[in-house]
Amino acid sequence: MTKNSYDILKERGFINQATDETGTKQLLSKQKVNFYIGFDPTASSLHIGNLIALMAAKHLQSQGHKPIILVGGGTGLVGDPSGKDKARPIMTRQKIRENVLAIKKQISRIIDFKNNRAILVDNAAWLAKLNYIEFLRDFGTHFSVNRLLNSEAVKIRLEKGLSFLEFNYQLLQAYDFWHLFKIKNCILQLGGSDQWGNIVAGVELIRRIEEKEAYGITIPLITTSDGKKMGKTEKGAVWLDAKLTSPYEYYQFWINTDDADTIRFLLLFTFLPIEEIEKLKRLKDAEIKKAKEILAFEATKILHGEKEAQKAAETSITLFGNENKKASSIPTSMMNKKEVTKGITVFKLFTLAGLTKSSGEAQRLIKQGGGYLNEKRLDNPNLLITEKDFNNGELMLRAGKKKYQKITLR
Repeated sequence: MTKNSYDILKERGFINQATDETGTKQLLSKQKVNFYIGFDPTASSLHIGNLIALMAAKHLQSQGHKPIILVGGGTGLVGDPSGKDKARPIMTRQKIRENVLAIKKQISRIIDFKNNRAILVDNAAWLAKLNYIEFLRDFGTHFSVNRLLNSEAVKIRLEKGLSFLEFNYQLLQAYDFWHLFKIKNCILQLGGSDQWGNIVAGVELIRRIEEKEAYGITIPLITTSDGKKMGKTEKGAVWLDAKLTSPYEYYQFWINTDDADTIRFLLLFTFLPIEEIEKLKRLKDAEIKKAKEILAFEATKILHGEKEAQKAAETSITLFGNENKKASSIPTSMMNKKEVTKGITVFKLFTLAGLTKSSGEAQRLIKQGGGYLNEKRLDNPNLLITEKDFNNGELMLRAGKKKYQKITLR
């Protein structure tokens, strides 16, 4: 029996809430649906926290539904207060335009835009043209201030201060949904769990103005088995841009997944069939490493392509199989020769390389025996490193068992 699109999302773990579960399920089984998901361009790259929504959208696209990917060049000027304990910095229009272009390229690696199978829109195209008085008159009457104040995102921020600018965000996102409903026949919105209030506002706006039904699905906020937010590492966010997080680092992020999270992440972050994942679920103890290798390879292949995934896998085997440490995918930092002419303390080198967050952390790491220089364990954090420590202009640092960084002189 062919599975319903909604059932596919649910069994893989993508469903958190639905504005009308029965109606959404019927909708996705009866017709091919235009649906949208939005990303505000607050940075030049999306991160793993955004990836789950793109994966859900790709599953729906594979079932014949049409994604409308909205990049918020307009709402990005306001800033979404959802899930934030303080206001976002106000961004310039130029910076937002640059971010929009960069994000479009990343999304195209996952969502297929060929032959009009998906479309990409920027809400600045319609929000920037809004007449404020007309907007208040035509749409403001459909929003209850009491309802907005009871929104979870607003209530959290009211305690620390919420600007009127941010207070308007929900109205603008609801307007986006209505606008796409009118011009693109978009009747479903996907979003993270922190977008529930915004999505419900859009569904209600369409119902009040058009007297028609629209639907919304939220995707759960992904946390690891120990309760930490998914996608955070010692070096910060795991980015989808290869310049910010290399394919090797991306591969390593996935291969270091906790045993308890491996199967769940295979369901969410790969396109492997359920049946194949069920087989991997039977692996125990040391065998789980095989499932992690599959997760890392498949996840890296989706974003960076099979060639980069293969290269990252080979580098990982090279490094952690105690073979030659000259694999091309090892993260590399460049350093000017002048910086080592008089010498630089090794703890400072660890910090500059991004292997530790601070000098204090680097010193503790080395004192505790977790720092390595060219595969030799360090015991003195104040060891002076000079050009003679470099072999053909290269030097290898390691923090713990698996974090490598190559330093190259220029």
